[in-house]
Amino acid sequence: MYVWLTLLAGLALLPALLKTFFPYFFQDCVYMYRALGCGIRLIVYKRKTPFYSIVDCFLDAVKKHPRKVFIHFEGKTYSYEEVDKESNKVANALRSEAGLREGDSVALFLGNEPRFVWTWLGLAKLGCPAALLNFNIRSKSLLHCFSCCGANVLIAAAELLDAVEEILPALKEKGITVYLLSDECTTDGIQCIGQAIAKASDKPLSLSLRSNIHIRTTALYIYTSGTTGLPKAAYVTHERVWASSFIQGVCGVTSKDIFYINLPLYHSAGFLIGLVGSIERGNTVVLRRKFSASQFWDDCRKYNITVMQYIGETLRYLCNMPKKDNDQDHNVRVAIGNGVRADVWKEFLNRFGRIHVRELYAATEGNVGFINYTDKVGVVGRINILSKVFFPFAIVKFDIEKEEPVRNTEGLCIPVGKDDVGLLVGEITKHTPFVGYAGNKQQTVKKRLSDVFVKGDLYFNSGDLLRIDHDNFVYFHDRVGDTFRWKGENVATTEVADILMMVDCIEEANVYGVKVEGHEGRIGMAAVKLKEGREFDCVTTCSVLANYLPVYARPRFIRIQV
Repeated sequence: MYVWLTLLAGLALLPALLKTFFPYFFQDCVYMYRALGCGIRLIVYKRKTPFYSIVDCFLDAVKKHPRKVFIHFEGKTYSYEEVDKESNKVANALRSEAGLREGDSVALFLGNEPRFVWTWLGLAKLGCPAALLNFNIRSKSLLHCFSCCGANVLIAAAELLDAVEEILPALKEKGITVYLLSDECTTDGIQCIGQAIAKASDKPLSLSLRSNIHIRTTALYIYTSGTTGLPKAAYVTHERVWASSFIQGVCGVTSKDIFYINLPLYHSAGFLIGLVGSIERGNTVVLRRKFSASQFWDDCRKYNITVMQYIGETLRYLCNMPKKDNDQDHNVRVAIGNGVRADVWKEFLNRFGRIHVRELYAATEGNVGFINYTDKVGVVGRINILSKVFFPFAIVKFDIEKEEPVRNTEGLCIPVGKDDVGLLVGEITKHTPFVGYAGNKQQTVKKRLSDVFVKGDLYFNSGDLLRIDHDNFVYFHDRVGDTFRWKGENVATTEVADILMMVDCIEEANVYGVKVEGHEGRIGMAAVKLKEGREFDCVTTCSVLANYLPVYARPRFIRIQV
């Protein structure tokens, strides 16, 4: 009898003891349960014949709840069935008008709107990978991004016609077909496809049109500055699409949630985690053209939003808004994103209530990532027994001045200790591949690090400095290389310097990011050397930067070197 009482008393005390000595035990268990479930599903999808893609997942959702709202946008609603039919019309129109077939790459130059969603779905139903172009870029950068993905077709929104016309001569020279999502256009060399889509059939397409798609087939091209040079088109395979879509599930998001997307769909966060993740969950999306701090919480109340996305700047903008009595009058329970400072994080929670902030670390092209599934402020992830099974990684010593890993006498890298800052590297294996960049073999090779721990091994060089503390929490420290991050975008210093060199009075330019108190990331500063006998031409410099660079990439400070 006493034995049973002692046993029962011990079991009653167990939760308290675990919370005292292993405070994150239950959260670790929940995360591992969810992550294992996603891992098993991915294995099943890999082996399934024919291959089960995210498009098939969408079609299953259409069958399951055809009239459920999929997208809220500017006062209009679109059900799963309606989006499916619109995507069928796009696919059928592109088959007949453009002759698109499985494997043909198509560049999308669209803003955040429902047409983006069903145009991409239409392409996916044809087995055509889509290159998601940043609608902020212009001229040289836009042409570069288009060229490196190998697409022969460009589909653009009517409001971006001016940007397309600027590079149209080069596109014509390359034999590129340009379609405008409009009913009319007078520009020679640009075809309107709006009427063809409107008249096309909305009947389902045959699965045979994408019968050769498999887990390692390229599904998308998403652009990243990474840690060097002009934007690069990262290959995003169907495997990566699935893995990214599971992030919502790992964070506890369900089909009953309403997910708020106000980040650009040309980025991994908005597209893969937000849109594709919502398809995987079967939930409802509230889509906005761009983030608005003044209307954010009104939207959350209007649409009963339960899950939001963020980058560091957006949380700070929300905290900087005038305080209101109804700041905590909302149903948001989860926030998924990256790049928020610890002080802003704390202020956000204190002001807007108990929201589970799921800060994560990942790179579009990378093979390693972390997620903070606890409520600990200021960390980007937590290491557990599954971490190195899913993402075999290491943090190695790094020489900041030489910008290269420190190696021992045998030429191998040296792991850092707990709480030491080092370079994150991810082992390249069959299960954790690094596919690289389209049309840029040199940069692909540059991101591969060999002879890390044994001769002949191969790792992905993240270009980021991280540290892991004694409690196994992961902290982001800084980025290395010739890019900096501002307004949630990567800015390539070499690209900005090249643009500055176009100004007639400038002989040399060196661009770098500097920290500004109260802001995330770094803001652009340019040190320029003028040509002999010339004065700095402020007006022309401003004009060149405005014409060739998006707002976030333009340097805010100019230093004239003597």
